[in-house]
Amino acid sequence: MSTTTTRPPAGGGEIELAIGGMTCASCANRIERKLNKLDGVTATVNYATEKAKVVYTGGVAPEDLVAEVEKAGYTAELPAAAEEAAQEDGRDELAPLRQRLVTAVVLSVPVIAMAMIPALQFTNWQWLSLALAGPVVVYAGRPFHQAAWTNLRHGTATMDTLVSLGTLAAFGWSLWALFFGTAGTPGMTHGFEFTLARGDGAGNIYFEAAAGVTAFILAGRYFEARSKRRAGAALRALLSMGAKEVTLASGELVPVGRLKAGDRFLVRPGEKIATDGVVEEGSSAVDASMLTGESVPVEVRPGDAVTGATVNAGGRLVVRATRVGADTQLAQMARLVEEAQNGKAQVQRLADRISGIFVPIVIALALATLGFWLGTGDGTAAAFTAAVAVLIIACPCALGLATPTALMVGTGRGAQLGILIKGPEVLESTRRIDTIVLDKTGTVTSGTMTLKDVFTADGEDRQEVLRLAGALESASEHPIARAIARAAGSDAKVEDFANAEGLGVQGIVDGHAVLVGRPQLLAEWSQHLSADLEREFAQAQARGETAVAVGWDGEARAVLTVADAVKPTSAEAIAALRKLGLRPVLLTGDNETVARQVAAAVGIEEVVADVLPADKVDAVKRLQAGGRTVAMVGDGVNDAAALAQADLGMAMGTGTDVAIEASDLTLVRGDLRVAADAIRLSRRTLGTIKGNLFWAFAYNVAALPLAATGLLTPMIAGAAMAFSSVFVVGNSLRLRRFG
Repeated sequence: MSTTTTRPPAGGGEIELAIGGMTCASCANRIERKLNKLDGVTATVNYATEKAKVVYTGGVAPEDLVAEVEKAGYTAELPAAAEEAAQEDGRDELAPLRQRLVTAVVLSVPVIAMAMIPALQFTNWQWLSLALAGPVVVYAGRPFHQAAWTNLRHGTATMDTLVSLGTLAAFGWSLWALFFGTAGTPGMTHGFEFTLARGDGAGNIYFEAAAGVTAFILAGRYFEARSKRRAGAALRALLSMGAKEVTLASGELVPVGRLKAGDRFLVRPGEKIATDGVVEEGSSAVDASMLTGESVPVEVRPGDAVTGATVNAGGRLVVRATRVGADTQLAQMARLVEEAQNGKAQVQRLADRISGIFVPIVIALALATLGFWLGTGDGTAAAFTAAVAVLIIACPCALGLATPTALMVGTGRGAQLGILIKGPEVLESTRRIDTIVLDKTGTVTSGTMTLKDVFTADGEDRQEVLRLAGALESASEHPIARAIARAAGSDAKVEDFANAEGLGVQGIVDGHAVLVGRPQLLAEWSQHLSADLEREFAQAQARGETAVAVGWDGEARAVLTVADAVKPTSAEAIAALRKLGLRPVLLTGDNETVARQVAAAVGIEEVVADVLPADKVDAVKRLQAGGRTVAMVGDGVNDAAALAQADLGMAMGTGTDVAIEASDLTLVRGDLRVAADAIRLSRRTLGTIKGNLFWAFAYNVAALPLAATGLLTPMIAGAAMAFSSVFVVGNSLRLRRFG
């Protein structure tokens, strides 16, 4: 599912390889070590996503990387081939494993039943056990044996080595006991025991252990593979969101891949918008829930930007493409999510180092267990049973799956909610954060000037004031004028429009000589504000709002106030951040009065105002120097440096590309509440990773001594080992319900 489809140049770069043949975390570690031994290569191999992210220099070509992986006994595909393979149906990938599992289960059940229940042990039942267990060990267990042989040829060992050794040892011992011992005697019976058997072992067979272990481990691997696919489902859904075809403005239907920036295309009601663009004709409501998590459709009209993969829920639109292919927001989101899933948290690196040396230690421990029990005089059967149980119980898979599965589910769920996490190290940052610095404009406030109030003189009609003032202001490009024009929505005609530099605008609207601007402009035309209007004008300025006077036909008629409105959800977001133990700080280049007004409205006590972009970085540094661990939320170019300086940078997705690039978390929706959700999700994901690692370590710490002391049979050990991997993946899947 790589989002890169072109072959990287041989002169060096970054590439992602799809790795095949890995069966456990030890395999991933082995490939990683092999690649990193090449000069100029830095590689990270992820067992759960089955991908290798490789950075290489000019001395190495992509083909060299593939060859190195193949020399290690695995397969690797370049991005183009991986992309093609990713289009295959996921169920087909599991078909061979499912077939082996069904064979193993069907044949193993009677073997286990006969071994456990003496009443089923008819004369010569042991020979039927051989006939049934043989195909299970040889055919169903073939992948384990093949991998073990490949590892042996390369002088390494993995979990497959343990499984192959254990099952072949149990099967081989049983063959010896049947043909050369006393187990083949007609009428032979034995019971299923959970403790060590006594005696020389010549009359003991372990077909149920060989077949049962194979079936249990195949079952664990099958459900693990299914769970891993479910864990990556959010990313696959993200990658498949986009439209496949698009109708150009000329009426021609073409594949989306043929679209170029600047092309104009149609979007009919109910259709997906093909790519990022700007509306040129029409108006509609756009459902962006699949990308932002926001359930309320957004109204768009000519001049508004729209995002590819969102759905046109209303009228017909003509859109001009601005970004296509890998540059679109959808492609960038998918790339960020995939990069995060392919990364490794620091806590996982410890687990990788342990699992890398785990298999040789287990083999040594199994041999030591065998020698110990032989030395105690408890018999060959006792020693053999304990040694095989040790081999089978010690699976490093749970360790290898602990972090990547939680990352896959957590980052995928985040993408569905409009939260993009750049990498696993971000999760560890969120745990330490105690202070959150919020940029004002575009973060706490809407970032767009909005008409707040209309104060009219006695006897004046509010709608008439808005109609005339809005019509005149519609001819101006000033942000304050745009806010008034937007609120008024007037279609009255304007004549003789003129701009009075620094004072306001004037013109003729429906026969009225209208003035909109500072009181000085009106005074020049002998239109003076009444005492009530002067008071409203002064109070608006004291609140940090912008006030303009309106007059026509010789009289001052009204005062309009305009301000950057606080987002309706900001106060709720601040309360949610406080519940997470964070101390909010408002940081803005606006004056102190405006900043304090906004802070009071949303519940922030600490304010840093009148700061230049460079001063924002200094403000973050001062907080850090005071012992605080700082998160920063911003959306503009002037926030990029502060976002990079902060311990955790969060960019509003409605902001600039520079700010998003400098951040650790991107909040696709322009809603500050998502910042609290992002921190909660990050902390929950990190908690899941730590829980997974704890149970994976605890499993091995508890199970190995039990196996070595003979308290577990090989079959029970196989079931427990399979369960540990499935448990870790299942625990990670609980993140899908985060909300």
